[in-house]
Amino acid sequence: MKVGFIGFGNMAQALADGFLTSGALSASDIYCCARDKEKLQANALKRGCNPCANAKELVRNVDTVIIAVKPSQVDGAVAPVRKELKEKVVISVVNGLLFDSCEQVLDADTPHVSILPNTPVAIGNGVIIIEDRHSLSDEQMEEVTSLLSSVAVIEKVGTETMSAAGTLSGCGPAFAAIFMESLADAGVKHGLRRETATRLAAAMLSGTALLQLVSGKHPAQMKDEVCSPGGTTIKGVYALEREGFRAAVIAALDAATEK
Repeated sequence: MKVGFIGFGNMAQALADGFLTSGALSASDIYCCARDKEKLQANALKRGCNPCANAKELVRNVDTVIIAVKPSQVDGAVAPVRKELKEKVVISVVNGLLFDSCEQVLDADTPHVSILPNTPVAIGNGVIIIEDRHSLSDEQMEEVTSLLSSVAVIEKVGTETMSAAGTLSGCGPAFAAIFMESLADAGVKHGLRRETATRLAAAMLSGTALLQLVSGKHPAQMKDEVCSPGGTTIKGVYALEREGFRAAVIAALDAATEK
């Protein structure tokens, strides 16, 4: 598979890095174009992939096109290659550019699907939300899913819940990073070196998340298994509840979803 990115910002670069790290694609199989030619050249050179002068050049060289521009730039980015895209598989990673919107932007009968990845795809450990409405054939969807599975856990959801799912997984890394930093701050307060406290917090979060994914246990069960009667952990849990931790997390997702 040869993949081209129309727009090569942070999310496109994260996906490219993940494809390269996982071995799903080689650098020679990745093409990219963007408005800022200087940044494009630098970012493409760093990865060894192919910078293109424009979208037309890119589309000529690939079979799968990932649209990764800002929402306000979609029409301008797609217009020059709308006809050519009918012969490609089109993947949108643009926030808000879901099935119905793609149907309006693209020519009729263009194979397309909308996804929402998060930044950990860069290390092959991300989450990608796939809208269950699409116009790909079964074979095309199988190929796309195989590619995306190389860098992420895949979750297919209905159009009506794409926003919530994308916000949870897409904004979640920022929320988790704040929690990680807060844990490290607490460790420093109690005498740990900053580097040690941050490493412990990161490893703990990573291990806990992986344990849930592997075991399938409800988070409440995982919490209860650590909370001994009258022990230190339950006292910490009580402090979190008293300070409104759970409500604050839900409020953060509410705010991000209602943007």
